Amino acid sequence: MTGRTMVAGVGNVFLRDDAFGVEVVRLLAEQPCPEGVEIRDFGIRGIHLVYELLNGCDLFILVDAAARGEAPGTVTVLEVELPTVDKMDRPVMDAHSMNPDAIFALLASLGGRPGRSLVVACEPAEIDAGMGLSDPVLQALPHAVRAVQEILAEAAADSGPQAAAAATDSTPHRDDLNWEGGA
Repeated sequence: MTGRTMVAGVGNVFLRDDAFGVEVVRLLAEQPCPEGVEIRDFGIRGIHLVYELLNGCDLFILVDAAARGEAPGTVTVLEVELPTVDKMDRPVMDAHSMNPDAIFALLASLGGRPGRSLVVACEPAEIDAGMGLSDPVLQALPHAVRAVQEILAEAAADSGPQAAAAATDSTPHRDDLNWEGGA
């Protein structure tokens, strides 16, 4: 146990909704968070994120846009298990495509094993060249921020009375973690 929690936003700000993770961590960084929590924008530097995770952490929350076939703006929290290196069927690193799967595969191949790993994902509407989030993804930002805050509050409560005092009373309940956006 390291006592360390990492919340990492990833994405390309020049590909519209791909900037979702970057925007969520920007909003989170403007608010107080429990002790021992690092909130960082890794942008398109997925390889740097992997190397940072090799330092260990008890809880890792990756925030990213992820096409999962849902309505644009849908926020989903996914529990992730790192792949087993001997069962990987493709190269572990493609510097041009460091999506969540690639990040977790590279981490596993380098021997990294964070504690609990979660992805807070948002279904993108537009990932074409351009800046600015689409309306459904923009509307999903506060829901993703609340999802991360609730995860952090639960982790703080699980780690003892001192940490529980750092959690805010205004965090949403577990059933608010999945939010469907769109019209």
